[in-house]
Amino acid sequence: MRRDPLFYKLFAQSPGLLFDLIGTRPSNAANYRFDSVAVKEPKFEIDGVFLPPEDEQGIVYFCEVQMQRDELLYERLFAESALYFYRNRSRFSDWQVVLIYPSRSIEQSDVYPHRSMLNGGQAYRVYLDELGEVSDLPVMVGAIVLTIVTESEAPAAARDLIARTEQEPVTPQQKQDIIDIVTSILVYKLTNLSRSEIKKMLGIDLTKEPRAIREAKAEGREEGILSVVTRLLTRRLSQELSEEMRSRLSSLPLPVLEDLSEALLDFTTLADLEAWLEAR
Repeated sequence: MRRDPLFYKLFAQSPGLLFDLIGTRPSNAANYRFDSVAVKEPKFEIDGVFLPPEDEQGIVYFCEVQMQRDELLYERLFAESALYFYRNRSRFSDWQVVLIYPSRSIEQSDVYPHRSMLNGGQAYRVYLDELGEVSDLPVMVGAIVLTIVTESEAPAAARDLIARTEQEPVTPQQKQDIIDIVTSILVYKLTNLSRSEIKKMLGIDLTKEPRAIREAKAEGREEGILSVVTRLLTRRLSQELSEEMRSRLSSLPLPVLEDLSEALLDFTTLADLEAWLEAR
């Protein structure tokens, strides 16, 4: 299951979720933004970074979602984070590292060389299976834990999250964001079901999909759906699709195009589209 993009989407929509997970919250938590940063000489990128407002010298948080064992994770993460902090020392007052694991069994086995970092308040380790039941957690935290729930238990847990979203004092956009995230998680977990089938299972109103797609489906116009999907992808990815990609899309059967018309709402890069097509 490709969990990292789901986590990054959660954090991008709700940066404050990081502070709910680690149990500490800076006074300006509401103004943080989630981003990726680059370090030059040597050049590399760090994907999960929580940055304070540019006009404030706050703490920078480096977040790593680790779902598979990596025996050199701490060596890389601490070195890259420290180097970025060094290169941008004037911008930040401190730096912290947050590591999110499904369970303790995934953590790097030899942690002794990093004892001062791990035990000295510089790093937070979050084990999702120890946070509690989805139904007992705040909705956004529950959505994170949903990523590790078993396939048999996931539908009921997802329906509980959707139901509680209806009762939460959130904006319509926040509500839709949570619904999209929960749906995306189940799409990755229940690979035998289409996005439409999952939405029906969750009791989500399917009439909220783009009007042009809805009308094309109603009329059974495959060419119409292809045209709308292409336009939506171009707008969503902020770039024109290559002729090769357009050719790949035109070869998709109608049911797959319909699934893509909904899945593309989760895409942010061309790589997301490529991965989705490869999975099909």
